[in-house]
Amino acid sequence: QVQLVESGGGLVQAGGSLRLSCAASKSIFSSSAMGWYRQAPGKQREFVASITSVGSTNYAGSVKGRFAISRDNAKNTVYLQMNSLKPEDTAVYYCRSYVSNSWGQGTQVTVSS
Repeated sequence: QVQLVESGGGLVQAGGSLRLSCAASKSIFSSSAMGWYRQAPGKQREFVASITSVGSTNYAGSVKGRFAISRDNAKNTVYLQMNSLKPEDTAVYYCRSYVSNSWGQGTQVTVSS
């Protein structure tokens, strides 16, 4: 089982930026596609972005052009750079390892208007 630990969340004003990090516990990270998801209060968890083991990316329409996912296989870490944040981006953000179907504990992102 791969353990995932997110960090980098916080409170930011609309229009601001945050970078989330997700550190994986095992070296199989390099062979796993990784994803970011989010869950706002009272809503279902939704897909945000994903990146394959070779760096191909995919984004939800609501974040395309504002968010960027990347990975550093040497550090077993995946990142989510979030720019031009909006109040509707407020949620708990989770990372996921697709090969092991593991989830992190989540990190809170709050965007004030």
